[in-house]
Amino acid sequence: MELRSSEIFSIIYHDIFDYPLTFFELKKWKLNKSIGTKKVIVKKNSFYFLKEREEIIKKRLKRKKYSEDKFKIAKKVSLILGKIPTIKLVAITGALAMNNADKGSDIDLMIITKNNTLWTTRLISYLLINIYGFKVRKPKDNNQKDKLCLNMWLDEEDLVWKNENRNIYSSHEIAQIIPLINKDNTHEKLLNKNSWILDFWPSAVKLNKNFKFKKVKSSKSFSFIEKLAFNLQYVYMKNKISREVITSTRAIFHPNDWSQVIASKLTS
Repeated sequence: MELRSSEIFSIIYHDIFDYPLTFFELKKWKLNKSIGTKKVIVKKNSFYFLKEREEIIKKRLKRKKYSEDKFKIAKKVSLILGKIPTIKLVAITGALAMNNADKGSDIDLMIITKNNTLWTTRLISYLLINIYGFKVRKPKDNNQKDKLCLNMWLDEEDLVWKNENRNIYSSHEIAQIIPLINKDNTHEKLLNKNSWILDFWPSAVKLNKNFKFKKVKSSKSFSFIEKLAFNLQYVYMKNKISREVITSTRAIFHPNDWSQVIASKLTS
């Protein structure tokens, strides 16, 4: 099969993550971009990959097995967190969402909460996680294996990525999200609010053009409990903040700018 330039670019992109593509994935993750390249694509055992990179097939298959065990842990956690009435979405993100987690990897989760409840919900969530004995990854913790990393918290009314954060990497991260708990079509709302991801990966997700956004009752100011919960947690993490995003409606803990790393690798 003769590959298009956009499909070759997709193979190059996923090669950064040691992730050869199947025919189905090649179509799903076709990039909305064409490039001129002399890199040679090889097909073996139903996988497409760069020439002399055959070893990533075994790596991907091993990671798939590791990911299965981590999925089980994530599902158990989601069943517990899903009982919290203010949680609208619990979803798997990162490498695990692509079944590409290493044996020693942690478990990245995204949480979306009801409007004006993020920080109260976060406190309750960590309390329950500790009560049920799940391990949580802490900052600068090198032992990540099977530990929970709740590194993205969003208020249901603050789901849109800003223009400066829209790129090939962030669009893929959003498109690959796997919902475990999805109340009131919150996952669909997230995707529709960020339809710009199709500018990069036009076939990665299917959006419902007739999707109707329900009106959310919002308060102009914090409730007393929510404000107290925010202040307590902010004081605790204040001295540890580097490039994390901490607001009343967002808590995003990504100390490393992977979008810059990926961009540099694509141009090297």
